Amino acid sequence: LDGMRDKFKRSKLLEGYGLSEASPAVCVNPLEKSKVKSVGPALPTYEVKIVDENLVELPAQSVGDIICRGDNVMKGYWNRTDATEETIVNGWLLTGDMGYMDEEGYLYIVDRKKDLIISKGINIYPREIEEILDTFDGVKVSAVVGAFDEHCGEIPVAYIELEDGVEAVNEGELKRHLRQHLANYKIPKHIYTIEALPKNATGKVLKRVLKEELLDGSKPC
Repeated sequence: LDGMRDKFKRSKLLEGYGLSEASPAVCVNPLEKSKVKSVGPALPTYEVKIVDENLVELPAQSVGDIICRGDNVMKGYWNRTDATEETIVNGWLLTGDMGYMDEEGYLYIVDRKKDLIISKGINIYPREIEEILDTFDGVKVSAVVGAFDEHCGEIPVAYIELEDGVEAVNEGELKRHLRQHLANYKIPKHIYTIEALPKNATGKVLKRVLKEELLDGSKPC
């Protein structure tokens, strides 16, 4: 996004948030008062809350589960009653995303809940690590997943896809780059270079494929 802002200096880039189950958008940054790294406040037809595991609303700046309700939220999944009951509770859509809201009601996305890494009881958000990895020269895109560790429970492991024409990056320099921005416990134990990250038809990285690779021993943890 920073690169796009630099390239299109005369245009204003506005971030928003939506998902298939609540189409087309839940939050959008207003043109007159946008906030960098935020996806904006809820649209007039929506309510958005940040809640804990018991669906109790959390105060501003607290990271939790994002839930929403409104006119555009789906009624349910076709012929999938169990999935619907798990996803819609008391009229609220459990998005599966984690984030927080500021005092003005602007939403900030932290990560997908299923991608959360818990290491020695501490939450590690892969997206935070990926954003730093992606700023390193030569790295095109990255993906961070949790790998089982008998001492920590899980540890972060990174996969990187390199820019065209780049054969390799120095892992020591890459880790120094990470340490300039992240706490030591967030530094991936292993960084694997991969020709192309597995993606679905919409371009999303298939992290489950990467985790399966770790589980079947294709990569050491």
